Amino acid sequence: MSKTAHIFLSLLFIVCSFSVALSQNQKIKAALISQSTIDTDEFLGFDSFGYSYQIKNNVFSKSKGNEIFEYKNVSLGQITKVDLQNPLKIVLFYEDFNTVVLLDNQLNKMTEINFSLNNTPIVVSGIGMSTQNQLWVYNTLNQQIGLFDYLKNEYKTVSTPLIETIKYYQTDFNTFFWIDKKNNWYSCDIFGKTTALGKVPDFDSVEIINNHQFLYSKANLLYFKDLTDSNTGSFYGIEILEKSFHNFHYKDQILSIFTAKEILNYKIVTP
Repeated sequence: MSKTAHIFLSLLFIVCSFSVALSQNQKIKAALISQSTIDTDEFLGFDSFGYSYQIKNNVFSKSKGNEIFEYKNVSLGQITKVDLQNPLKIVLFYEDFNTVVLLDNQLNKMTEINFSLNNTPIVVSGIGMSTQNQLWVYNTLNQQIGLFDYLKNEYKTVSTPLIETIKYYQTDFNTFFWIDKKNNWYSCDIFGKTTALGKVPDFDSVEIINNHQFLYSKANLLYFKDLTDSNTGSFYGIEILEKSFHNFHYKDQILSIFTAKEILNYKIVTP
């Protein structure tokens, strides 16, 4: 090979390597739109009416300006999970007591469901609001996803048994999403159709946007990923001011970052 050809191929390799690296680590700029100080243990997010939700000393609260509502239930232990999809019917899950509490928009208790008293044995480790007076339920006893009608007190299984342990789950009204311990991502709809959605990178925390997009954090860095991207190795780093944070929440192009002392809201536009 001539010296000129060797130099050309070397330059071509460098350019291609740079292009691949650039495509794998593109950036999304986040514009800070507001920030406020907080005194809470866990920030849960905002609803469409502008209320924020948080937990402090195991007391669940909802606030906006000088308006605040609170709910606490010492007898049920620690709050494990909160579902805010429907601000008029909020789901609080107390895993230690296998119990769910439904709250109205002023955090008054509407219903309390102790799954240990159900005719069909259920030990819940995953919960979420579904459609038509139903709750998504992951039943540890049979490792299956089901739907529980809390008005009729009826439970039905919709999925086949899961093979791997659930590492993370998230629900919307029509879908139960989960990522297993091998970072495989799946969905199950209300009819029981299970779909393998792909593999996700290793993460410290994650929030699913839809059936192919998600945000995730790793080592205090925040990323956006779209599995339909033709470049399967590509991802977008999200540029925020914070060097460390406890949690994040994303909804309708608003990214909320929760630190030890502040909530910072950013406007981001995903690709």
